[in-house]
Amino acid sequence: MPHLRIEYTGNLDGHVDMQALCNVLCRTLTQFQDDTGNSVFPLTGTRVLAYPAPYAAVADGAADRAFVYLLLRIAPGRPPALLDAVGKALLAQLDCTLAPVTALRSIRATLQFDEGRPVYEGKWASA
Repeated sequence: MPHLRIEYTGNLDGHVDMQALCNVLCRTLTQFQDDTGNSVFPLTGTRVLAYPAPYAAVADGAADRAFVYLLLRIAPGRPPALLDAVGKALLAQLDCTLAPVTALRSIRATLQFDEGRPVYEGKWASA
């Protein structure tokens, strides 16, 4: 972990390079270090996935409205100050990526963290 899931209105396709956004958000997460210099989010466990919603109604339903929802699932135990820094860094990168598109359409975004102990967590990896 962490796993960052991005859901967005499909009207952003063609205007936003979602692969580039996934890459920059992944790098943003993996740059964080604790007081001892260890990665807060291990490179091998960090995933960023984006999913367009082909059907959506945002606010008044105008065709130029767009929305981005980011959900970061993390294991518990990280200090609130660190989580605040992570959230600000992710939103800053999102702002940079979406800036050219905001002139074309109204965009809103929400970032939430889901921090909790899994009821079950199995792992598998190929050799």
